[in-house]
Amino acid sequence: MLKTKTMTKASSMAQAGAFLLSFAGGFLLAGTKIAGTASFVNISLVGAVNLTSSAAVLTGSIVRYIVSGSISESIVQLMAMILCVLYKILVDSETDSKNSGICTAAALFVSGAIVSIIIGEILYKLLFYVFYGALSGFASHSISIIISNLRHRLVLDLTASSSCAYAVVYIVVIASFCSIKLSYVNLGIILGISVTMLAAYNYRHIGGVLCGALTTCGAFLFSTSCGMSVAFLAAVGLLMGYLYNQKAGLAATFFIAVSFLTMVFTGITSDSIFQILNIICGSIVFLAVLPHFSDKWVITGKEDSTLSNIISSRMGFLANSIENVRSESGKISEVLSRSTEKSDEIEKNSAAVCTHCHKRLACWYNDYDNTRRGFMKLSEEQEISSESFPYELSECLHKEELMMAFEKSSREKMIARLLSLRFSDSQRLLFEQIKITEEIIEAAGERVDVRYSEPISKLVSEKLFSYGFKPKNAIAYYNSQNRLLIELYFNCRNAPNNCVRICDLISDELRLKLDYCEPAHSGREVRIRIFERPLYMLEAYGTSMCADNSIETGDTSSVFNDGMGNGYVILSDGMGSGKSAALESRMVVSMFRKLIGSGVNYSSAIRLINSIMLTKSSDEAFATLDVAKVNLDTCGLTIIKSGASATLIRHRGQVMKIASPTFPIGIIEEAEAFSKDYDFEENDIVIMFSDGISENEYQFIKELLLQYDNLKFIVDEICAKADVFNPNLHTDDVTVIGLRVYK
Repeated sequence: MLKTKTMTKASSMAQAGAFLLSFAGGFLLAGTKIAGTASFVNISLVGAVNLTSSAAVLTGSIVRYIVSGSISESIVQLMAMILCVLYKILVDSETDSKNSGICTAAALFVSGAIVSIIIGEILYKLLFYVFYGALSGFASHSISIIISNLRHRLVLDLTASSSCAYAVVYIVVIASFCSIKLSYVNLGIILGISVTMLAAYNYRHIGGVLCGALTTCGAFLFSTSCGMSVAFLAAVGLLMGYLYNQKAGLAATFFIAVSFLTMVFTGITSDSIFQILNIICGSIVFLAVLPHFSDKWVITGKEDSTLSNIISSRMGFLANSIENVRSESGKISEVLSRSTEKSDEIEKNSAAVCTHCHKRLACWYNDYDNTRRGFMKLSEEQEISSESFPYELSECLHKEELMMAFEKSSREKMIARLLSLRFSDSQRLLFEQIKITEEIIEAAGERVDVRYSEPISKLVSEKLFSYGFKPKNAIAYYNSQNRLLIELYFNCRNAPNNCVRICDLISDELRLKLDYCEPAHSGREVRIRIFERPLYMLEAYGTSMCADNSIETGDTSSVFNDGMGNGYVILSDGMGSGKSAALESRMVVSMFRKLIGSGVNYSSAIRLINSIMLTKSSDEAFATLDVAKVNLDTCGLTIIKSGASATLIRHRGQVMKIASPTFPIGIIEEAEAFSKDYDFEENDIVIMFSDGISENEYQFIKELLLQYDNLKFIVDEICAKADVFNPNLHTDDVTVIGLRVYK
């Protein structure tokens, strides 16, 4: 109940914040002008945002018009905004970008037409409002695209088609803000100069040129004199872009100096002092904002896309090559097996026994068919004795020698069959291991949805080096949820003993709350993952109970985070109970955790563990594997099973049972695990247990899940009642694990 109230309060605060922000936007933009005409940006904003925010923009605009005493002059704008709000109330409160543009353009045209009819200037005014409405609609369409992108991913995506929308909105905002003059400075010019400086300093000369040119366009759109004051802004941004690796104060001084020189060369006028004042104010804003600026919030291009394509192509080609070698090896083996000439058992034994017999010609020439038939019967018999000796050979003079020869060849055939079976098993296991290698290589080459951050990578390396840590490589990037992750690679001899110190150093440098997962070892290198905490955290609680006459449980469990935003809860039940079962389950859990932490996908990890379990000794050994994988960014749940007991999930007041008809690990050569994604939310519960829990207890577990929320109480009750519901006299090891996520 407390969490529900907290979430409701947070949602209400977010809505209140959006309302106040929209109100402020409407208030600021209501009195602005573009090209000597009232600005349409507030109208475009009303058309692009949702119903609540559009009402806030309308309210802010009305307040501004009342305060400035310009309601009569702004009647067209007011009517257009009212029509947009009415459209959202009556037709569609959440319009898409296309409909936003059409709605805004139509509302402005209708409002203008009505006013034109009233004042009697219909032809002239209608042509004007057609053009004015089209511009307003296009701006609304662009704003709607930006809002949609920000809702999908909280980052300014300046790539692909959305870059045009950002450019349009930026130009009209600069033009509108240019009409807001505070004493002797121009707010639009200050905003444009500070953005240009930020772009030049962080994205070099290309960023400086683009933002400088767009700022100049916005200023000219407001007025010619205003545009002339920043006519050389793109050129100054170009030059400042080459100082991206210098100190911010030096870059700002250089920008001011170059701007002053351009004014000297073009001629100083009475307005030059105000231009210098705007440049200084813009530089001050730049210096104030720069420490808080991060490439986390801006996507400027597909960095390293070419390198990613090369790596992906090479890995894919290597995996296909290994697959081709495996296929060809199998075909060659089959051909060699078929082409191997086996010795003729009958001819061999005939030559050994009958060659020196004086009746050989009588048997094999005069009575060939009968003799051949007798030899065939001997070759087909499993056990050769005098009682089963073929009657066709009753006249044979060397019965004992013949029986001994066929007994020997029978033993040889049996040994050959056993060797063939062993070879076939080894061959299948070898081909399975090669296939796993293919999958691991192919998965390593898959392109991932991340953005590499060069500034943070460089900053982290310098920080660690300054404190005596020497990573071979530091890679910082943002994942699809715009969350920062940092991978540090050390030589084993230089690897730090404690990750806490490194995590604290990086957290202090970046001013972020960071966490870390346990180091992954490759034999020669150690990798440490530092990451910005995900939206959700994993809560898990487990309890175990040993089987009768056992001092150690054969079940093993583990909870860990892979550092990529996935939490894992693992449960393995070894064959039988006691120490041997515990050893098998510990091996499975330990290897699975190591492989997942190294970057192997769970399917390949399970198959590789299965291969190792099959070949680790001549004794039969197997263990189940039950895994719950939770994406802590999106709260997605994946259940993975290999011969494990059922899993129960409580979701939205319903309890469902997840079972799979799969084999435990270590029984057959080709292990195929069950895996499926399920809907999962905050406060949902997953219950995992070993086969010591009888199916008779499932109804009791279901009632517990529907009645209680205390995870510890639920798990303890399930474990405590295991003996009551078990119909068998001898109990097995019992392990119960419960998990859920919370924000």
